[in-house]
Amino acid sequence: MVESLTFCGAAGTVTGSCSLITSGAGRFLVDCGLYQGNRSVDELNSNPFPFDPEAIDFLVLTHAHIDHSGLVPKLVKEGFNGPIFATRATVDLLEFMLADSAHIQESNAERRNRRRERRGQKPIEPSYSIEDVNAALEMMQPLEYEEWWDPQPGVRARFWNAGHILGSASVEVKFDTDASGNTLRMLFSGDLGPDQKVFHPEPDAPEGFDYVVCESTYGDRDREDYTLQGRRDTLCRELNTALERGGNVVIPSFALERSQELLHDIHVLLEKGKIHPAAVFLDSPLARKATEVFMRYADSLEDIEVPNTDLFHHEKFHLVQTVQESKNINGYAGGAIILSASGMCTAGRIKHHLRANIWRPESTILFVGYQAHGTLGHIISNGAKKVRIHGREFEVNAAIRRIGNYSAHADQPELADWIMERMPVARVFLNHGENDAREALRKLLIERGVKPDHIVIPAFDESFDLVAGTALSKGRAADRIEDEALQRDWHSEYAVFILRMAEQLRSIDDPIERHQLIVKMEAALQD
Repeated sequence: MVESLTFCGAAGTVTGSCSLITSGAGRFLVDCGLYQGNRSVDELNSNPFPFDPEAIDFLVLTHAHIDHSGLVPKLVKEGFNGPIFATRATVDLLEFMLADSAHIQESNAERRNRRRERRGQKPIEPSYSIEDVNAALEMMQPLEYEEWWDPQPGVRARFWNAGHILGSASVEVKFDTDASGNTLRMLFSGDLGPDQKVFHPEPDAPEGFDYVVCESTYGDRDREDYTLQGRRDTLCRELNTALERGGNVVIPSFALERSQELLHDIHVLLEKGKIHPAAVFLDSPLARKATEVFMRYADSLEDIEVPNTDLFHHEKFHLVQTVQESKNINGYAGGAIILSASGMCTAGRIKHHLRANIWRPESTILFVGYQAHGTLGHIISNGAKKVRIHGREFEVNAAIRRIGNYSAHADQPELADWIMERMPVARVFLNHGENDAREALRKLLIERGVKPDHIVIPAFDESFDLVAGTALSKGRAADRIEDEALQRDWHSEYAVFILRMAEQLRSIDDPIERHQLIVKMEAALQD
């Protein structure tokens, strides 16, 4: 029987997904994701796991996004040696997604160690290396949707389409509870896609579970009704308005799925003569590799409006690979559409394109995805007048625009519909969401008839005994981060403070008055 469920990530935030299930048959994980977002949350990646990796029997991955899979190589590095189950497309994507993540881990460690050396501090090691990635890939076992498999005696599982990205899945798990054939059923949603989405059908799964763990990323957002054509029309208007300004359009875009959707829609608009950019650049080696995998699965994708053989191919498209090719994009003074990762502007080539364009009044920065608190993307999209990029200060003169209908996540009504379609359910856990989003979704579920005590909002690292259709909290199994740090980050607050302080000092013409202000700030620091 199932003994406990522990939320080792994502609870109260939208990153680091990892659920630990302990049963009479053993211990396993659903997802093992990297923490992304503000630097306080990012520091969790270098901390020990709140469980013993050697004691984990197997791992199930819902999809290839790094916030669900990015700590798998670290898990292997620290002793995990069991099978890793995922859909076939997820395994194909992870081959380069995890390698790219390892490169980032190693590069970040190298950069930080240069600073630490100057300060006389001991060097740090990357969370994992490419060798750990290769070891993890050897453990992967690709599976199909809706086919039962037996990860260990007494446990059966199968994948259901989650409609989120290529290969994404919800995971149904069935446990034998006694010799008479009685079972306990759980369902982990993974990340759920919206009802209207190119490439994939809407999410699906059976009904009637003891426990359902559902994501709640957009639990407080009700996107206006839209169709794929309506979304494309919105993109057309935004791009034409931006191009008419005479500058480049910079689109921070997640490498996996979002970039491919945008390329497809831009291709359609180009073919119909509705937009006329100078060039379209996909500047992300990771996005380029993901696009190649999409081409491999082209025959299985839905709602494609170009021939499969032409998917992501157009004379205006430039799939950038080398650093020099990326630098050459800065030679386009106006009229180019530049898609680049990361989608939250936390790292990668997007920062270089922001540096080259954000201060230009003729340029446009177009956001098409979620921006976590504390990220550069969140700061820009929320109206900052100045930002710091690579240690330099830049005026935000570019037009800042946003399209909300490119999300790969279901919104509040779609999440509630998915949960209600799974009923009857003894207990629903709302995970993978910030607290406001989870509370808003909880209220809607209550309005739809779910009993309040049947909805659980777990805390980060909180563990539950699953007994006779109820869930009894055992408290937090670890104390790795304060709840407030999941939403706020002192690093980002410090950057904003430095900008405001410098602006205030520059606004004072009198040198004596400026000196007095500095003395007051020094006194405040001493206090």
